[in-house]
Amino acid sequence: MPRIFSGIQPSGELHIGNYLGAVSNWVRLQAAYDCLFAIVDLHAITQKYDPATLAERTREMAVGLLAAGIDPDRATLFVQSHVPEHVELMWLLNAVTPLGELERMTQFKDKAQRVESIPAGILNYPILMAADILLYRADLVPVGEDQVQHLELTREIARRWNAAFGGHRDFFPEPKPLMTEAKRIMGLDGQAKMSKSLGNTIGILESPEAIWQKLRPAVTDPARVTRKDPGNPDICNIYHLHRYFSTPETVVDVARNCRGAEWGCLDCKRVLADAMAAHFAPIRERARELEAAPGRVDEILAAGAERAGVIARETLRQARELMGLLPPAGTGRGRE
Repeated sequence: MPRIFSGIQPSGELHIGNYLGAVSNWVRLQAAYDCLFAIVDLHAITQKYDPATLAERTREMAVGLLAAGIDPDRATLFVQSHVPEHVELMWLLNAVTPLGELERMTQFKDKAQRVESIPAGILNYPILMAADILLYRADLVPVGEDQVQHLELTREIARRWNAAFGGHRDFFPEPKPLMTEAKRIMGLDGQAKMSKSLGNTIGILESPEAIWQKLRPAVTDPARVTRKDPGNPDICNIYHLHRYFSTPETVVDVARNCRGAEWGCLDCKRVLADAMAAHFAPIRERARELEAAPGRVDEILAAGAERAGVIARETLRQARELMGLLPPAGTGRGRE
């Protein structure tokens, strides 16, 4: 089967933006592809973070992914830092990555404007991303439109490395984008993309009551000042969330009741809260089972790292050889 690689940062509990934007798609893909999914903790340390909670947030992310449907018997789930070859390949790829390409990355320019002193990790972030993908010689990477630029740089790095060291063959395949439906999930504030750092999210493992308490003050159609005012569901974030969690019939009812001022916004939110709670009920149950057996989660991650490591070590052995590096003593041909 074609191989897919994708990663997610360890932000702790999955929220509905993660779920709709990536994870629900991963669950579908694992049935048809050889999938490797990494919790990319090394990417997380390129900006300010709390070292005391990183390990906990990494395990929470693993629980969320497994509960959401990532099947360790069908896909390889692991923690990025548990496979050290990611970092070594990143260094080897530095040899062919132009500085100008890194500086023109949109995410680098955005982040550089927010800090007085720019960590090198922010600049080199795309090289680590390229290493993540190329280490497994992935054929496809599921991306949205906002991620295509980084994948194009990965393809450019693969081309440059192959030209410099690949001889007469393309050792690193140029990974192709597997375009996913654009799901830019707006936060509950209606102002920015859903992000845990902005506090505008709903976690997929939150209780029905917690979901309701977060939805109650969420921003809706700004033109609806009172319950009697007709609304425009097309510009209401709550309506767009209904389209992911409510039945088609309910979505039609929501639009009609909004435009006709037959419902107030709280009525609309109550129906959405119930639909979301029902959608995530089986995921919450699986998460409780996993949380009750933390050793099982660690076993899954260890097994995933071992499977990923077999591929990673062989890729790196060949890459080192092609770059002319002296194999470690006693092996004759590098690490096995």
